[in-house]
Amino acid sequence: MDLIGTPWLILLAYWAISAFRVKQTQRAEPAGSRLVVLAIVIVAFTILFGPWLKNSPLGNRFLPDSPWIRYLGIFLLWVGIGFAIWARHHLGEYWSARVTIKVDHKLIDSGPYAYVRHPIYSGILLGLIGTALAIGKWRAVVAFLVILIVYVFKARREEGMLTEQLGEPYREYKNHTGMLIPRWKTASP
Repeated sequence: MDLIGTPWLILLAYWAISAFRVKQTQRAEPAGSRLVVLAIVIVAFTILFGPWLKNSPLGNRFLPDSPWIRYLGIFLLWVGIGFAIWARHHLGEYWSARVTIKVDHKLIDSGPYAYVRHPIYSGILLGLIGTALAIGKWRAVVAFLVILIVYVFKARREEGMLTEQLGEPYREYKNHTGMLIPRWKTASP
């Protein structure tokens, strides 16, 4: 069993199956924006898993070939993918691959959304960090950075639409949760 490719395939299969159980879209980003994001993500994953890059500078190691680093990476990969699937499941019928507002859209602030506003992205990014550690090659670092940039821009577009649609409740939610990393609260004296 491939411990690096399998979680990504599980995530892809879950996305394909669960995409049929979503609410009708009320408003969406332009199709061109979605196609650009999709194309960039496909290129990033091609860089990550493309066999032809093995003899390029991106095929060089940035980490020593160590079993404990590899196993730590595999662990983080599986935890990240599990977190993304949990977030996708918890979001349920409000999920969309595009930046959208669904009919009767409501704020989801429980489950993984109690910790971060974009836990699907957080889980995928953690999975990419784990993949980078497990593979140990520069191509994984490049793929992570490309997808991180795409997700930050996409998250900001989503937050703009959600703030416009949901108003003050969403602004308050933003005040106590992090975008991609949990916002740790310090105890008041």
